[in-house]
Amino acid sequence: MTGEQAILDKGGILFVGGYLVILLGLGVWGRLARKEKSLSDFYLGGRSFGPFVLFMTLFATQYSGNTLIGYAGRAYRDGFQFLAAPMFMMLVICGYLLYAPKLYRLSVRKGYITTADFLQDRFGYRPLSLLVSALGMVALCNYILTNLLAMGLLVETASGGRFLVWQGILALSVIMVLYETLGGMRGVAWTDVVQGILLLVGCLVIFALLNYRYNSYEVLSIDLKANYPSFWEPPDWEGKIGWLSTIVLLGFAISVYPHGVQRIYAARSENSLRRSLQVMAFMPILTTFFIVFVGWMGAGLLPGLESEKGATDRISLYMINLLVVEIPQFKFFMVVFLGAVIAAIMSTVDSALLSISSSLTEDWYRLFKPDSSQARLAFIGKILSWLLMGAMALLAIQSESTIFRLIEIKLELLLQTVPAIYLGVHTKRLKGRSLFAGMAVGTAVTVAFLVAQKLGAPLPAKPLGIYAGIWGLGLNLAIVALVEWRERMPSKLAQ
Repeated sequence: MTGEQAILDKGGILFVGGYLVILLGLGVWGRLARKEKSLSDFYLGGRSFGPFVLFMTLFATQYSGNTLIGYAGRAYRDGFQFLAAPMFMMLVICGYLLYAPKLYRLSVRKGYITTADFLQDRFGYRPLSLLVSALGMVALCNYILTNLLAMGLLVETASGGRFLVWQGILALSVIMVLYETLGGMRGVAWTDVVQGILLLVGCLVIFALLNYRYNSYEVLSIDLKANYPSFWEPPDWEGKIGWLSTIVLLGFAISVYPHGVQRIYAARSENSLRRSLQVMAFMPILTTFFIVFVGWMGAGLLPGLESEKGATDRISLYMINLLVVEIPQFKFFMVVFLGAVIAAIMSTVDSALLSISSSLTEDWYRLFKPDSSQARLAFIGKILSWLLMGAMALLAIQSESTIFRLIEIKLELLLQTVPAIYLGVHTKRLKGRSLFAGMAVGTAVTVAFLVAQKLGAPLPAKPLGIYAGIWGLGLNLAIVALVEWRERMPSKLAQ
C-alpha cells in the first residue's frame, strides 16, 4: 500500500509550504508583540488569552498527531473496544473543571509559571515539586517523541516515499523550534488558532468524504464481519476492565499535562477559562469519534495490515490514499486533511517543548541560579528548546514502538502526579511529605511493571488487564493516607 499514490504532489507541497511560512510569520509577530523580557510574557503570553484563543490553543494542543494517527491505528486493531476513546477525551474536560478554575485564581495571586511553582507554594516541600517537574518533563519528552514519529510516518506516506521518515522529522522540527523560540507562548497560541481551524476542518472533511464515497453501513457490518468476525463483539470481563482502565488512565492523566496547566495560567480571566472548557467538552464528538471511525472503515476496506510492521499506525494516511485514487477531483480536500495532521502534530510538539523549557528554566536552573534576571532565564529557555528538540528528533528517528503504546507509557507516569495537583488545589491539611512518599512509591511500582518484561522478569505489563500506572496510583493514594495517619497519631494520642 505504501508509496502507491503520492498525495503531496507539487500543488500539495506548495500548500503545505505556504502554511509553514505562515507559522514562521506568526512566530515573528509573537516576538514583535512581546511586552517585556520576562518568563511570564515568554511562557504564558502575558496571561492575556481570551476565550477564543484559549479554546483554540487548548483544542489544537489536546488533539495531536497521536489522535489523528495513533488513535486510528488503535481503532483498527481493537475494533469496537476503542469506542472508549471519545469517552476518555470527555473525561479530560471533566478533570480540568474539577481543579482548573480554583488553580487559575491562585495563579493570578501568586504568579505561577509551572505546575511545580504551585506545588512549592502550596506545600513548601522541594522534593515534591521537583519530582512532579521531573515526571512532567519525562511525559512531555515522550509526547514530543510520539508526535515526531507520527510526523515522520506522515511525510513518508503522503509523499509516496519521496521523503523519508527522518527527513520529515528534521525539517519540521527546525521550523517548530524556530517559531517557538521567536514568539514564545504568544507565538505558539497564535499558530494554534490556525492549526486548530485546520484540524477541525480536516476531521470533518475526511469523515464526510468517507461517507460520500462508501456505504459506511455495508463496510462496518458486512465487510468487517467477513474480515474480522470478532470486530463488533462486546468485550469480555477482562476486556471491560481494560476498557475502564483506559478511560481512567487517559482521562485523568491528560488533564494534568504540564502544557495544559500553563494554558490555565495564561487565561485572561476565569470566565475565559470556563467558556473555553465548556466548548471543549463537545470536541471529542467532532474529532476523536471521527478518527476512530476512520480506523474502523480502514479495517473493513484494507484488511490484513497487522502483518506489516507499523502499518496500522498509517491507516488514516492509507485511507486518504484510497480516496485520492478513487475520487481524484477531491484531492485538494485530502491535502487539507494532511495539513490538519501536520497542524495537530506541530501544535502539540511546540507546546510540549515550551513547557519542558519552562520547567528546566523555572524549576531547575533558577534553583541553582536564583539571582538570574528574567531576560537571562528566558534566553536560557530558548537555548534549552533547541537542545531538546535536537535530542527528541534523533530519538524519534530510532524509535520502533507503536505510537499508542508510547502514549500509554507517558500517561502511566504522569498519572502519579494527579493526587498532588487535585488534592493540593482542594485540601489544606495534607503535607508535602506524604504526597511525595505516595508519588515516589507509585512511580517506582509503575516503572517496575513497565520494564519487567524488557528485563525478563515475570511481571505482566497490565496485571489483571489494568494498566501498571493505575496500580501505581492506588498504592500512591494508600501511601498518602498511611503517612498522613501516622503523622496525626501522636497528636491524637496526646489529646
